[in-house]
Amino acid sequence: MKRIALPAFLLSLVVCLAPPCVSGQPGPANRFRRSLAGVLSGIEERFDVRIDCRKFSPDTLALDFAEMRIRPWSVSETLDEVTRPLDLKWSHRGGNRYRIEPYEYYRRTPEQGRRILEWLSAGYDDRESWERRRAAVLREARERLDMQPLYDSLAADPQVFLGEVRRFDGYTTQGYALETLPGVFVCGTVYAPIRPGGRRPLIVSPAGHWPGGRLRPDQQYRMATFARMGAVAVDLDIVGWGDGARTVPFPHEDPRSMRLQALWSKAVTDWAVASRPEIDTTRMAATGGSGGATHVLLLALQDDRFRVLAPVVHLVAHFDGGCPCESAVPLSTVAGGSCIPELLAAVAAPNPLLAVSDSGDWTASWPESEYPYLQRIWGFYGAAERVRNVHLPDERHDYGANKRRAVYEFFARELGLDLDRADESRVTVQEEGALRSFPEGAPVPAGRRVKYGKRR
Repeated sequence: MKRIALPAFLLSLVVCLAPPCVSGQPGPANRFRRSLAGVLSGIEERFDVRIDCRKFSPDTLALDFAEMRIRPWSVSETLDEVTRPLDLKWSHRGGNRYRIEPYEYYRRTPEQGRRILEWLSAGYDDRESWERRRAAVLREARERLDMQPLYDSLAADPQVFLGEVRRFDGYTTQGYALETLPGVFVCGTVYAPIRPGGRRPLIVSPAGHWPGGRLRPDQQYRMATFARMGAVAVDLDIVGWGDGARTVPFPHEDPRSMRLQALWSKAVTDWAVASRPEIDTTRMAATGGSGGATHVLLLALQDDRFRVLAPVVHLVAHFDGGCPCESAVPLSTVAGGSCIPELLAAVAAPNPLLAVSDSGDWTASWPESEYPYLQRIWGFYGAAERVRNVHLPDERHDYGANKRRAVYEFFARELGLDLDRADESRVTVQEEGALRSFPEGAPVPAGRRVKYGKRR
């Protein structure tokens, strides 16, 4: 084909009409791409705001058509336009402060939590319709969690290493290391009453993510006080923390932690019941704070003998837990869309339930959102008074003294425990080494082998 030479004036026109080059920016020039860091810097200057990106580096991302996304009349609309294409989300932190974070499927806004509770509530208006929904939620949640392969893999003749029995004012402590999967141990402490008392309630408490895990002082106060009040109280480490971490082949942040942690809670329960004939299986309770509350829920999902639950500072409609040990299996998507409070209702209603919340974390929504929702479901059974919420507006995310006191009063009422003995001043806080199942730095010992039917 013969090439046609363009006149000089046409060549000039082609050059003039060519898309402008965006100096220093990657990508096709006609997409007007800029680094996200530069875009955000411009937004800060234009709107006189400060934007925090603590969970990622904006220097690593770029945005097409960046300038076209600015809405000069609105910082919020501008942030919508900038974050959505990059799968980011923004939030207003008060005053002129904003935060941009990666999208997290397990975290929504409190308003979205309220809206999903309203949407779910519209699907059941009496006990019969709720029971249909409940069956679907439980079936799909158990299918999703898929614990049977782990149950089938449990050590056939598990080893149990028991530590020294230590006597204190009204209670004893004894460390244990229980083999679950072959060679994989869960570790914890059994707190037991000294006073004669016949049959005893069992309280199981998975640890949360606070520094120190089950060895921290506030956990010791709580577990020892349960024992002083008359219960056998058993706690356990979380996967990847504490003594058993040396026997687990992956870290706590691994997605497999959720199912292994759920298995541990169930295995510890079965071992405690089998090895301690004084336990009354009609009076079994579970409590835990933060991530420990998630595993209280997962324990009850596996074992319907737990009739009394006390989750603390957790289990809201807009947050499923930010750790893989809580959210690696997305249970809030079962049955066409659910949320953690609906699952809690499915495993607990109409049995006694206490939720302890505060205004210093995400549970600030409990009094106005989750609590009325649960009261309505318990009301289908004529038992609205069995679900309770103690809200502490001046407190923050912990399992502190006022939260513990609320749980003592609740368990005393529902389990027949002696509230007069709930005196934390009588509790001895032990050094961490005294509660360890394996000596720190030493190899996991061969130890004494104990069958389920025996205990030291």
